[in-house]
Amino acid sequence: MLKPSVEPTARRSREPSSVPGRKAVRVGPVSGVWRARDVFVPLAAALALFAAVVVNTGRGDFPISVPEVVDVLFGGGDSASRMVVLEFRMPRSVVGALVGAALGLAGAIVQGISRNPLASPDILGITAGAGTGAVAVIVLGGEYGSVSGPLAEIGVPAASVLGGLLAAVLVYALAVRRGLSGYRVLLVGVGVQAVLSSLISWLLVKASIVDAGRAILWLTGSLNASTWDNARAVGWALLVLLPVALVLSFPFGALNFDDDTARGLGVRIDAARAALLVTAVLLTATATSAAGPVAFVALACPQLAVRLLRTGTPPLLASALLGAAVTVWADVLGRTAFGSIELPVGILTAAVGAPYLLYLLARSGKARRT
Repeated sequence: MLKPSVEPTARRSREPSSVPGRKAVRVGPVSGVWRARDVFVPLAAALALFAAVVVNTGRGDFPISVPEVVDVLFGGGDSASRMVVLEFRMPRSVVGALVGAALGLAGAIVQGISRNPLASPDILGITAGAGTGAVAVIVLGGEYGSVSGPLAEIGVPAASVLGGLLAAVLVYALAVRRGLSGYRVLLVGVGVQAVLSSLISWLLVKASIVDAGRAILWLTGSLNASTWDNARAVGWALLVLLPVALVLSFPFGALNFDDDTARGLGVRIDAARAALLVTAVLLTATATSAAGPVAFVALACPQLAVRLLRTGTPPLLASALLGAAVTVWADVLGRTAFGSIELPVGILTAAVGAPYLLYLLARSGKARRT
């Protein structure tokens, strides 16, 4: 009696799984499904970012046309144009792109951990912690503080990062009891954010007029004083943390399911959430230290990426690219749409993000009623 061979079945099990209407792709030991959106949406976001950088760099008292800016970026142009573009104007756009990318990536991670589109570093208290650290140094190191002004200026970025980390540690310590639940992290973060916002207000009331003005200017989120040093700080953070986030993409995707299903997939829930949360905190704190709190980028861009790519979990790379493009285009709008008045980028992102937050709240309430 002939026994059926199992070789064809074994061979088929090693083939990439296919989905009706989608093409299976294998590269070495990695297999997946070809989705055109996964390629075209990030590519379109990258092109939108490049266009925003070119337009933003050409703006100023000495206008430079788009073809001239592109020529300089690719190694051409005269010496005067190269100096204006590369030395004076390019840091602003580069810092805006890096800050937006860091915030978009951090927002995608936080929303994936909590399984809630309303979650973001703005709401979890991380941004408020970074702002508290910076405002404390500005106020205490001002004219009437115990630290000299120049030393306070040097310490603002470091204080911002430290404040964000301490706020995250506080949220984690209060939320970790009985397991690290995404909804518990969100609720604790809202409380911590409220407390830190009150602390910032108290510091501003106690400060001198000059120091309060400097602190308020920083709190609006602005790219005006951006330098290549700011770009290097955020660039190094992204260079290290973006690969870390991509490596953690498998447990990140598994967190979209309930805890029991994720554990069945072999994911260590608490360890994965802690590692992802640390990554998001470092990204947010570094971005805030470079440009101040740029509101709602971390909230809106991951959800925009979800809708464009039609995924269940915020896509990490697309969220970062959309965050970069949105931030730089917001800076372009703030510099051009109001005539001689130039608005900080944080005001523009807040003006657009606040209605979007109300939309998400209304949609969430409607979904619960149905």
